[in-house]
Amino acid sequence: MNVAPPTLFLTDWLIACPTVRVRVCLIFNPTAKGDRARRWRSRLEELGDDCELRPTTQVGGGIALARTAVEDGFDTIVAAGGDGTINEVVNGMAQAGGLAQSRLGVLPCGSVNVFAKELCLPMKFENAWEVVLNGRERMVDLGWMELGDKKIRRCFVQLAGAGLDGRAVELIEWEKKKRLGDLAYILAGWQAVGEDMPCITVRADGREVQGELVVVGNGRFYGGRHVFFPDAKMDDGILDVVVVEEIRRSRILKYGWTVLMNRVTSMDGAHYFQAKEFEMTAEERVPAQMDGDAVGELPARVTVEQKALRVLVGDC
Repeated sequence: MNVAPPTLFLTDWLIACPTVRVRVCLIFNPTAKGDRARRWRSRLEELGDDCELRPTTQVGGGIALARTAVEDGFDTIVAAGGDGTINEVVNGMAQAGGLAQSRLGVLPCGSVNVFAKELCLPMKFENAWEVVLNGRERMVDLGWMELGDKKIRRCFVQLAGAGLDGRAVELIEWEKKKRLGDLAYILAGWQAVGEDMPCITVRADGREVQGELVVVGNGRFYGGRHVFFPDAKMDDGILDVVVVEEIRRSRILKYGWTVLMNRVTSMDGAHYFQAKEFEMTAEERVPAQMDGDAVGELPARVTVEQKALRVLVGDC
């Protein structure tokens, strides 16, 4: 097994050990700061012959790396990070036409890890890596969003949203997110609630609903293990949608209690439905997010591709 000398950084080790027997391609950000990131980097260095590490050093870099990994013939591509990293890797796989060829593995080391929690993936490094090596495959749906006047098309694995949700993600500062984790999302959400939110019109299956917040789920969870979409299944070929008519700071405690009690769909002014496709439009600028990263603005057309992604899972 090749082990990096203690004085070398991860990128130095990659250069020093070019002849590695490759079984897995693992995409990871070696420049992430913090004690947890340093611990994970040390564990990744110890993998040696089990995988080829491909570091990314900028937001969005995982897309190109995953696309290249598919082109290089890897049948297992691992995303080491949070939901945003997973989103980049899956989009890269999709762009390369590799969803049928390659399967996704996950080493959850992000701030929230909603997708990993949805699939009951272990949070400890050793257990997560065991799933990558010996887990079973599960086929899950992929959500797709076609955004803006240029109709930029991108997929999401767990969540998407627009309005207050998209604005909160847009307000998150990268350094604050690394330092505060979940709290960064809460603070950004509080700031967004204080702004005037444009009205979003959602059209699906002949019905029309309006609201300031739209969240879309491929699974049940949002923001951790909070159940926003109680009827959701990741392989049913249907997306779950919650539209909230208005959000006010004066009701923030009520909202918080509703989320903690997993009763979002029963909240006053909340509309919950399922659809294979729908559209979102607005007369003013409305930002959108996918898997916790800002991705663009409305209008948007949202669809689902049933059982399009092969992902490695363990015993739930």
